[in-house]
Amino acid sequence: MAAYGLYTHIASNKFRSMLLLAGLFALVYVLVYAGALVAEVVINGNETVAYYLNRAFYDLLKAAPFATIAAAVWVVIAYFFHQSMIDAVTGGHDVTRKEEPRLYNLLENLCISRGITMPKLKIMESPALNAFATGLNPRQYSITVTTGLLNALNDKEIEAVLGHELTHIKNGDVQLMVVAVIIAGVVGFFGELFFRVFTNFSWSSGGSWSSGSSSSSRSSSSSSDSKSSGGGAVIVIIIAVVLIVVAWLMSQVVKLALSRSREYLADAGSVELTKDPDAMISALRKIENRGELPGATSAVMELCVDNPREGFADLFATHPSVQSRVDALIKFAGGHDPGPLPDPTDETEQPQAQAAPQNAPPPLSQGPWSGAGSAANPPPVPAPGPSGTAAGNPIGNPMGPWGRH
Repeated sequence: MAAYGLYTHIASNKFRSMLLLAGLFALVYVLVYAGALVAEVVINGNETVAYYLNRAFYDLLKAAPFATIAAAVWVVIAYFFHQSMIDAVTGGHDVTRKEEPRLYNLLENLCISRGITMPKLKIMESPALNAFATGLNPRQYSITVTTGLLNALNDKEIEAVLGHELTHIKNGDVQLMVVAVIIAGVVGFFGELFFRVFTNFSWSSGGSWSSGSSSSSRSSSSSSDSKSSGGGAVIVIIIAVVLIVVAWLMSQVVKLALSRSREYLADAGSVELTKDPDAMISALRKIENRGELPGATSAVMELCVDNPREGFADLFATHPSVQSRVDALIKFAGGHDPGPLPDPTDETEQPQAQAAPQNAPPPLSQGPWSGAGSAANPPPVPAPGPSGTAAGNPIGNPMGPWGRH
């Protein structure tokens, strides 16, 4: 479903959420089928490929009700306890107006001005500059802000970030992201389970699978069966591994269903709430490359204002660059860009570069009151003349180190 405006974007998010939930059950069935293939090979390792495929299909039909119930239970658990799971990963905790009056008042004023139900407010103890929203219904909505963000941003910039997260809640982006996290968690759990079971067995020379403790004792007795075995078990195991890998990759490709325009719309919604595009641009510049949450999973980072991660695990990241978001705010909201801030790594190296070298000469003395240097280099004393006075002293007063007495 294409989204051409705010309301179609919200409807599109709801439609994609239903498709993703349906895809969750499909991926679970794929994993169950792969597990059935491995189980059939473990039971009998001297059959053809067609035999294993047919037997695994019958096993899938028998296990489908149990797999469906397990996936449904996971969805129910995630629906009610996803926030607790995310808090366990990030360390976020609820705060009240008394604990964080500045942040609480900024969020409350935004909600009152637009008639929005105020979400819960959470604080995460981290020097990173980031924030994210979670929840599947108005009673679960919450916004988590890091302490680093509170310390680095002023009130207008924090208000802009809060407006960004409120727009995510209003547009339905939060629900879609939580569903994506649920799918990645289910597929990742079952995929890891199957791989652990798979690695507990070893392939014997006779074309059969056995546990690691008994494989050596059977290797000699199964050599006579190797000729009769058509190698179907090997092919089936490869198929099972491929299915598990494809299911995991599909759980990651789920992120491609998340529209990249959601961040642009959230930035625009923040400007609509605060009437201050410059605050949003300034906040993005301060957050840029400073939002890494240590210990957070890739799925959690996708919830944040900015995801600075790069690499293979985040090839499917859906956050546009900060520069493109700033350019959009300048073009459509009339904001002004102060320019990128220095990279955090450069900021840490700069004080070391400015430090004085060890072999540098000491500073020159500037006078009798300029510190330790004056004691080591006192002013010269004029040589006395024949009459005991300083040379060139017309009055004849004796000269001391600080002038005439």
